[in-house]
Amino acid sequence: MKKVSVLFCCMGNICRSPTAEAVFRAKVEEAGLARQILIDSVGTHDYHIGDPPDLRTQRAASQRGYDLSSLRGRQVEVADFTRFDYVLAMDNANMAILYRLCPAQQRERLGLFLEYANSHGEREVPDPYYGGEDGFERVLDMVEDAADGLLQHIRKQLIV
Repeated sequence: MKKVSVLFCCMGNICRSPTAEAVFRAKVEEAGLARQILIDSVGTHDYHIGDPPDLRTQRAASQRGYDLSSLRGRQVEVADFTRFDYVLAMDNANMAILYRLCPAQQRERLGLFLEYANSHGEREVPDPYYGGEDGFERVLDMVEDAADGLLQHIRKQLIV
């Protein structure tokens, strides 16, 4: 059985990337592929190591049926670039950090998560941390869209 691994990355691993992890995990489980797809999330900075996702993030996600309560922040490690097939940044700033940390032979694993979105033309998931509640809803809309596209993409790989 072929397996694929996906790592989502934002700055602190308390808003966007844990949202992406939980949403994608739910979609993967619904598709019956949980045993074939490993999913995790990280931050590029060490601000929130061991912390749960932001309460506003958890609240918005919970209203759509996603549970983030068991997730805890962690910082990206060099080993992650070997362990994960896809290392997907939420924005260009975090992508640049990942690019600097990533060994040259693994850089093809890097990408922006929204490259997989079907309905959103933006390339970056905006950080909702300093905004209002509507920012967390917007992030969820974008993440759900990109998660659907990513799952479609990965399903093609699993069939091969």
